[in-house]
Amino acid sequence: MRVAVIDSATPAITAAIAVIDDDKSVKVLAERVAVDGRAHGELLAPALHAALAEAGLTSHDLDAVVAGLGPGPFTGLRVGLVTAAAIADATGIPAYGVCTLDAIGLAVADHGKVLVATDARRREVYWGFYDKGARVDGPSVCKPADLVLPDDVVAAAGDGARIYGEVFGLPLVPAALYPPAADLAALAARRVLDRAPSEPLTPLYLRRPDAVEPAARKTVSQPAPPIGPAP
Repeated sequence: MRVAVIDSATPAITAAIAVIDDDKSVKVLAERVAVDGRAHGELLAPALHAALAEAGLTSHDLDAVVAGLGPGPFTGLRVGLVTAAAIADATGIPAYGVCTLDAIGLAVADHGKVLVATDARRREVYWGFYDKGARVDGPSVCKPADLVLPDDVVAAAGDGARIYGEVFGLPLVPAALYPPAADLAALAARRVLDRAPSEPLTPLYLRRPDAVEPAARKTVSQPAPPIGPAP
């Protein structure tokens, strides 16, 4: 099964084409990653087109699209989810969402219990704890100094863990600063192979966007709406 993989929840703008085999193994045919926290809108579409061209495919050759749901800052995250939803709608293929932190957690599964933290701006991090690749706590957002680390956490991964390494005091897994395309695809492999119904791509913002209308005050935070049409 051929899938497009998209993630824009971190400064790494990721677009890839992968094949998921019947045993759920993932082979990445082409991948483009550009690290620029302010250019998601400009870089994602060209990156996806380049990945498709390298793989010798068009969007109509795809069987599904997999998108990172975050958590991530509002604008960058929305670019990826809108793009994924547009591909699914235009080609009639299903879209599946995965937690971006989970992909990093899966990438460091061999390291035992790990903190995964990505940069949430405002001097905060999005975080989750993972044990052998499985999430055991999170995702959530807070200031690094407010995060209580369990005694059995042995390492940290993600760009937030790199930025605030002195606060966390944990060894950094440098190969897993951003979510790998293969691990994003692996998280959706079973749904892809089962041809599960398409899912609304509901972003994990975890907090309100930085820019809001002054008059639009709410006393209770509401869940973010899904991106694109419901299945």
